Amino acid sequence: MNGRNPILAEAPTEPMTGISLLGTTALLFEAPGETSLAVQRRIWSLAREAETWPEVREAVPGVNNLLVTWREPPRRLAAIVERLAAAWETASPLALEGRTVELPVVYGGEGGLHMADVVAHTGLSPEAIAEIHAAPVYPVYALGSHPGYCYLGGMDPRIATPRRKVPVLRIPGGAVSIGGAQTGVSASPGPSGWNTIGSTDMIFFDAARTPPALLQPGDSIRFRIAGVVR
Repeated sequence: MNGRNPILAEAPTEPMTGISLLGTTALLFEAPGETSLAVQRRIWSLAREAETWPEVREAVPGVNNLLVTWREPPRRLAAIVERLAAAWETASPLALEGRTVELPVVYGGEGGLHMADVVAHTGLSPEAIAEIHAAPVYPVYALGSHPGYCYLGGMDPRIATPRRKVPVLRIPGGAVSIGGAQTGVSASPGPSGWNTIGSTDMIFFDAARTPPALLQPGDSIRFRIAGVVR
């Protein structure tokens, strides 16, 4: 042994844009361009393709990116990187036909502790924010952050609100929040830097269920206004 890391010995002399090594058994591919459903569908397609490669253990879609892990550290990293980049160029959008789950949400009140901050930023009333937030059907782009959590696309930019400068230490499961141009629902209690505007009783993750996560990429969420509390 000469002490050289085989994964680095075969790496390209100039890293390809959008591809980062994560240790010796994984890499992160970041798609070029803005986040959109069309780009996300290509990510899903790339994941399906990469999972068929014998050296790949898992391909996990993220928002505008793909995490690829190997069964063992590869000795020819450059070839894998080039293969992944080529597969992205030829990837066709994969339109997954998932379910649409309706979530009743009570906006504001004790379950929407930061509604006042969103009101102050947008200049809209709580009722208007609820109406705008509940209007779209939100596609699930990816799962992550914590078990069962869904990254959603499609929020109306009129209610986009910057993330909080000081995160809160704990929000409950079912908390409906806005962070920048995104919205989501907490699947379990935990810290958050987003603005909580409401709450739902839906359970997004149950280890005894098969599969344990309620939703998968390609599914959709429709929020239903169950009430607005000032």
